[in-house]
Amino acid sequence: MAKFKQTEIKSFLDFKADLYENENFIENDPISIPHLFKKKEDIEISAFITSTISWGLRKTILKNAKKIMEMMDFSPFEFVNNHSHADLIPLSRFVHRTFNGIDLVFFIKSLKNIYINHGGLENLFTPNTLNENMAEVIHKMRKIFFSISHENRTKKHLSDPLSGSAAKRINMFLRWMVRSKKKKVDFELWKSITPSQLSCPLDIHTGRVARKLRILKRNQNDFKASLELDTSLRKLNPNDPVKYDFALFGLGVFENF
Repeated sequence: MAKFKQTEIKSFLDFKADLYENENFIENDPISIPHLFKKKEDIEISAFITSTISWGLRKTILKNAKKIMEMMDFSPFEFVNNHSHADLIPLSRFVHRTFNGIDLVFFIKSLKNIYINHGGLENLFTPNTLNENMAEVIHKMRKIFFSISHENRTKKHLSDPLSGSAAKRINMFLRWMVRSKKKKVDFELWKSITPSQLSCPLDIHTGRVARKLRILKRNQNDFKASLELDTSLRKLNPNDPVKYDFALFGLGVFENF
């Protein structure tokens, strides 16, 4: 395969990112669930839960994420803060692949602890400095998330990049919360993180396209591959490297590039 020049790759990915980052992208994407809400806390809670179950068929993800919102009366923040034991019983019957009712009930309880005792989700994801690596931030957030009583099985549903995971779903959630809302897709809800600090959500689709473009060499979709891809994308756009998630994902899913 011919080797592409960096200027050619940037031009190509800029074009594809602009093509896919628009309101038409929302309808069939998990980000459509937090777009149902207006209140900051409702958006971030619905986004966090939806991103957590975002693997498998997109149609199933959307159906099950909406089911969770229905069980919370489409008021996720109020539900998290004020639920009773009886309110959690319907949630205990939820199943999405390996994420089940035990996991969902714990997520609700942990989120309540976070909003009451730790200043909310944004506060937990806020880096101490502009230079702090988001992998370290996620690692510390995860410690607090699992600081209350939990079953060990639930820990697999919140990835830790410092244990080698690409943490695709958490990085996707952070993209939603942080990136510019100018194109009306992402929310630009959190100002405590800059877009330049974000990592591109790395999955089978983005990884395959990135390798074809020779901006990723590592074969596994793990934390080391995520760092390598981030380095390549920051060379193309140091201020907003994760805009290329739209390009890589679109090329992989919609164009079978």
